[in-house]
Amino acid sequence: MQTGEMTATDQRLDRRQDLFHTWAPYGLLAVSAVLALVSSELVGTPAEWYTAGALFITAVLLQLWHGPRHGRRTPSGRSAVFYGLRWATAFGLTVINPFFAFYAATGYFDTDELIPGRRRQWLGFLASALVIASAQAGGLPFHSPIQWPLFGVMLVVNTTLLASATHFARQEEQRSRDRAETIAALRQALDENAALHSQLLVQAREAGVADERRRLAAEIHDTIAQGLTGIIAQLQVVANAPDPSVARTHLARASDLARHSLGEARRSVHNLAPVALENAGLPDALKKTVAEWGERTGTRAEFTVTGRAEQLHEEVAATLLRIVQEALSNAARHARATRVGVTLSFLGDEVILDIRDDGRGFDPLAVPARTSAGGFGLDGMRARAERIAGSLTVESEPGHGTALSARVPLVRHDP
Repeated sequence: MQTGEMTATDQRLDRRQDLFHTWAPYGLLAVSAVLALVSSELVGTPAEWYTAGALFITAVLLQLWHGPRHGRRTPSGRSAVFYGLRWATAFGLTVINPFFAFYAATGYFDTDELIPGRRRQWLGFLASALVIASAQAGGLPFHSPIQWPLFGVMLVVNTTLLASATHFARQEEQRSRDRAETIAALRQALDENAALHSQLLVQAREAGVADERRRLAAEIHDTIAQGLTGIIAQLQVVANAPDPSVARTHLARASDLARHSLGEARRSVHNLAPVALENAGLPDALKKTVAEWGERTGTRAEFTVTGRAEQLHEEVAATLLRIVQEALSNAARHARATRVGVTLSFLGDEVILDIRDDGRGFDPLAVPARTSAGGFGLDGMRARAERIAGSLTVESEPGHGTALSARVPLVRHDP
């Protein structure tokens, strides 16, 4: 049940209780009077008739003086006086006619709202039980000895029933209070959770924007920037080539690089797989990438696959391909290598990508996170591997080449 529904239900119950406490005394007084008139032979003398009428009017005036109930009352001296006067009136009417015990039962309904103090409230309950038990025993004054033990039994029965009902009523009241406190705590928790949820949404949105910026920056660096670098290199050869056939060859390569880079740029914007993976698996894409890079740079480049090749998830395959592209780009620009080897190994639940060159090497600790030209280098490759729960290690020293090793989980392609 929702909190709003529970609150509406509580309000309806409160209104019903207000109506009951307001009109039940009048109803019980009227029922008692009707039953007394029907059994008028129990009222012996005209004086008793007049007394009963006066007490009846007094009871009505007392109820009017007390007023209707609007929510639970707090006991006070005024309400205790009202309770005592009402009890005395009910007692007098019950002495005249036992049927007025119905009206005396009103003392059971609101003792805890009219009499302050738990002990005084039990005295009020006991006083009402005395009146009702005397009526059940035949009415006051008693004319038969049997009425006294009967009165005692009725008093015990009424008191026991009253104590049990009061105990259960107070337990229910405590549960209602506990439920109200729980509802209040839940509302506070919901408000706090709503605020936290809004904060998390903002943080997630900001993180998503930052991650998307990093992805696009890395994709542009790995595709457009490398493509433009290759195009410039080819055009430089053309500018210095005296043979027209050589110039045409390098112009064709520059044109192919431009088309390839354009396709990569479009796919990077839409976060699709690299062009090389569009119609081939990772081993074939790496083999082609390494061969084209070796032909373009004039460097001896070899690609090897070990283990049983698996069809990898698109994200894993794209990540490994981008790492190879970046590593080869770095080798072409900085390593001055004469030989490069790329090995793709499928080992159980891991895929290991090793890239080695015999270039001039470097000190990994001396390399900044990003180059001055704004590239991503080792930092970008490491971030790519970590994004798919992998890792990247670098081994290099000046004059002894470089070895990169990327280890990532083997996540198979979704069927």
